[in-house]
Amino acid sequence: MLNERPVIGITTGDINGIGPELIIKTLSDSRILDLCTPVVFASNKVINYYRRIITEVPFNFSSTKDFTKLNPKQVNIFNCWEEEVPIQPGALTDTGGKYAIRSLMVAAQCLKDGQLDALVTAPIHKGNTQLPDFPYTGHTPFLKEKFGAKDVLMLLYSEKLRVGLATEHIPISKVAAAITKELLQSKLGILRESLIKDFGIDKPKIAVLGLNPHAGDDGHIGNEEQTTIRPVIEAMQQQGHLVYGPYGADAFFARSSYLQFDAVLAMYHDQGLAPFKSIAGGEGVNFTAGMSVVRTSPDHGTAFDIAGKNIADTTSFSEAIFQCLDLLRHREEYAANTANPLRRGRIEKEKEDETEKAAEA
Repeated sequence: MLNERPVIGITTGDINGIGPELIIKTLSDSRILDLCTPVVFASNKVINYYRRIITEVPFNFSSTKDFTKLNPKQVNIFNCWEEEVPIQPGALTDTGGKYAIRSLMVAAQCLKDGQLDALVTAPIHKGNTQLPDFPYTGHTPFLKEKFGAKDVLMLLYSEKLRVGLATEHIPISKVAAAITKELLQSKLGILRESLIKDFGIDKPKIAVLGLNPHAGDDGHIGNEEQTTIRPVIEAMQQQGHLVYGPYGADAFFARSSYLQFDAVLAMYHDQGLAPFKSIAGGEGVNFTAGMSVVRTSPDHGTAFDIAGKNIADTTSFSEAIFQCLDLLRHREEYAANTANPLRRGRIEKEKEDETEKAAEA
């Protein structure tokens, strides 16, 4: 893969959100075709609708339903449906959710079948995706089940900061009960392994935030830090891992302590993502760590308030594509560096022999 252009699947997200606009604007830069072969899971009609709104950039594509006929010199639109679909930019409709899920399911199956090298997902909305055939709160739990992962970690990162979430989209009232030793052991294990395999960090240093204000103040504001969080941290330290905490979240971010660590594990959604989005400044990427495949997405939602107005910022979406390619490369490098040395040597010798034969011919 390091010497080839990977095939990257891109879902359309909610067709009434900013997903199609982000796709057109980002992929209109033909230089991206030097890095990968993009396959957008949508329909020609949806893409053409938004192309008429976004007139300032040239966007050409090839239409296909056959992976053996991908055009490596153009963006490929894989038609997931042919029927006419009402498009209402900015509106939360059942139709928008239905076709967002159609795009996701087709793309995920193609990824599972090996027709794609990785997946980038445009935003969907929880308000219209709770369907009989999609009983999930979002992309992460769906992909976890689809690819048979024992557990996964929602990991958002930018140049300055990586934040993993112990819990994701659950009510605050249920967070404390969800924080168990088993959960933290699993999430920290996934985070550590991902930092090594996906980011090339040999000895990752991880900070763990507390659940309560001031990390419980020695039990005066809750005791989850003493009974649950700290024992897990100490157990990992005894295994030789660089895991520290628990830290009070407010001081941790206010003092820029995150700069001393390779990643941070937050206990719940807003504890980690509120400071992350402030620090990342629109350049964040969401990565599902713990899966056998690579999936990234922008760190924002459908943005219905600006959909169809041609003002969406592509920064995070573009980063999701570039980071997807970087993650693939890191995984390839890790696999090569940790392969059986005898087998690796034999493969390298075979390649040398093939090169010599080609030169002689």
